Amino acid sequence: MHVINSFVGFMQEGGFFMYPILLVLTVGLSISLERFLYLTNTKKANLKTWSQMLPLIEQGRFNEALAAASASSAAVGKILAYGLSRLSATRRRSDIETAMEEGLMETIPRLEKRTHYLATFANISTLLGLLGTVTGLIEAFAAVANADPAQKAELLSASISVAMNCTAFGLGAAIPMMLIYSFLQSKTTELVDSLEMVAVKFLNLLQEQATAPAPAQPQPRAHSQVSGKIA
Repeated sequence: MHVINSFVGFMQEGGFFMYPILLVLTVGLSISLERFLYLTNTKKANLKTWSQMLPLIEQGRFNEALAAASASSAAVGKILAYGLSRLSATRRRSDIETAMEEGLMETIPRLEKRTHYLATFANISTLLGLLGTVTGLIEAFAAVANADPAQKAELLSASISVAMNCTAFGLGAAIPMMLIYSFLQSKTTELVDSLEMVAVKFLNLLQEQATAPAPAQPQPRAHSQVSGKIA
């Protein structure tokens, strides 16, 4: 309870601009939570889908793999579906790779969606804090202009202390949002790299199957008429 009261008092002393900063922080943290859950669930879904489809691809059961990829909502399933759908028309690596790049171009924006807002919100909260402090200082100097000379120093120091609360809160909101932004960017990059790795792995498997030598046909046994026996 004491912490809540202290925070409320801190907000009230900081002035009007404390509330826009609080709003920006709340929206930023909401986006952070949503993006973290989305990226975490996407990673789990990708791993599960790839583990199911890899045996099918290795065995050359491409129709079953295409059906599984089309039915999957995972990002890796959508990308593989683009590549597998091209197999009926061509087996050229470049054509299949182009089809999978199209799938990547559709998937990556979903992974990066809204994350860049966090850096913007961090900058906005810092600027709002500075604006609130400057506004508070202007009001403070205006207030002490007509005050008793003996009280000017005391009033000015108190007013500056209150005005600096806005800068402190703005920086306090910006720092965690920048840290979260960096973390989510790293997590997104890891996901994109894993999708590209799956695409390369899929293309390599196709190439290995295309260049694998055909199984040797059994040779007929030679017959000999020596002594009427079979050699």
